[in-house]
Formats: sequence, C-alpha cells, structure tokens
Amino acid sequence: MIMKLTEFNKDLLKLYINYKEPELFHLYEPEPGVFIAESPNVISRAIRAGYEVQSILMNQDLLKRLDFCQTEDVLSQISEDVPVYVLPEDILAENIKGFSMTRGMMAIFRRKKMQSLLELCEGKSRIVVLENVMNPTNVGAIFRNAAALHMDGVVLTNGCADPLYRRAARVSMGTVFQIPWTTFDKDTQAVDIDALHELGYKTVAMALTEDSIDIMDNRLKSEEKLAILMGTESAGLQVGTVAQSDYRVMIPMSEGVDSLNVAAASAVACWELGKNNC
Repeated sequence: MIMKLTEFNKDLLKLYINYKEPELFHLYEPEPGVFIAESPNVISRAIRAGYEVQSILMNQDLLKRLDFCQTEDVLSQISEDVPVYVLPEDILAENIKGFSMTRGMMAIFRRKKMQSLLELCEGKSRIVVLENVMNPTNVGAIFRNAAALHMDGVVLTNGCADPLYRRAARVSMGTVFQIPWTTFDKDTQAVDIDALHELGYKTVAMALTEDSIDIMDNRLKSEEKLAILMGTESAGLQVGTVAQSDYRVMIPMSEGVDSLNVAAASAVACWELGKNNC
C-alpha cells in the first residue's frame, strides 16, 4: 500500500528515527524485536529469507526508476497491507541521519526466533565461529565471505556485533539473511569449545603461536567437520580459546607482516578450508 507523504510524520515513522538499534532489538521482549534493513538489494534478500516486513520507507524518485534498480522486485514481494511510505529525497535526508547510504530505501522487519546451536549445526561440516568481533563492518564482511566461500553457517559469542545491525547487513550485501547463524546457548563472551566438540567439530583457532600449522596443512582438509575460530580485531582470540582448540593455524605471510584484518583473514580461511565443502 503506497502512501505518498508531503512531510515527515515523526509519529508515523518513529521506528526509523526514535530508537537505537539495541532498543529495536528489545522492543517486544520477551518476543523477538525488530531491525532496520537498508537498500533495495538487502531488503529483497530479507524478504526472500522469510523475514516479516512491517513497513517500507523510500525516496519517491525510486518509483520513477523501476527499470534501473531492485525497487520493483521489492514491491512485488510484499502484500498490499504493508505500508510503503514515500517521501521526497530532500525531506528524508533532512530527517534521517545517513539516508544517503540507504540507496533510497529502508524497511522495518520483525526478527525471527533464533535457532539453537544444535539446530544450526545439524548436517553442517564447515562453520565460522566469531569471538567478540565488535565492529559491524567486519561482521558483515565475514558473513559475506562465509556465504560466498563454502561455509555452512556462522556462530557468534555474545560479545559480537549483531549481524542484523544496519551496517553489518549492508556490508554483507544481505548475506546475513542467506547463511544460517546463531549465538552460543550459554551467555558467554568466549567460544564454547566443549559444545563444538560435543557436536563433532574439530576446532581451528586462527592464531599465531609457536605450534601453529600452515593453513594448507593436509590434516585440516581431511577433517570431516571443522569450526574455524576468529577473534576480535585488536587482541584476536582469547588465550583460553586458543589453548583448548584442536588446531592453531596461521596464514603464511611475507616477511615483516604478521597479521591481516579479521575480515580479510576470514576470506583466506574460508576459501582454503572450505574447498572440500563445495
């Protein structure tokens, strides 16, 4: 239901402007809350993944350019009772900080109930595990790498940035809606190594230690189930996580360079350790 507005109605559009993302997360507790998705591409992926859209807010110019973007695809996927609020771009830019980054479209979605670790890992041989990766840009990039490079799922500790935060979803190009993910059942900021072992995974800590093996080591490729552990941007994985892991693995680098950004490292790790999972 397209509703063309001539002014920004702050009451009608309050979810887009009055709440920080953690507040949207908790909006309907104890039920799952909502999140904001940006850009026609990301919104379309969320709809296709089965997320319930509550409303859409868009630049009126997109209605004139259906052949040049994914707007038509988005509108064709929603029911007629979903409100689509349409406003001139200058009014949207004046009232919504960062609207220029949205490619002219935003949407409010209800969150889904999160899978348990057991449910997520069923039938999956290669997963990425993130420990306290706090930068949404890095989380989004890692999800995109994992989805593209043959990983089956992603598990996060509670210290990680929410994959459904606007920036994370945008950087992932919507792959946060494509690849299955969950958090550990325990309220912890450390990787639950025991839980992964119980599910049959050998754990691979991406860490530079004295006993680290080359990421191309054939022992890794021969393992039936691998969980690839990656740590926070500054300190990496926690000492206890590294010590408990089955393997400590390094990416060979040129002299004088000892590390990569966690998102870049994830691309190398997913590609090399996911080859047998194509």
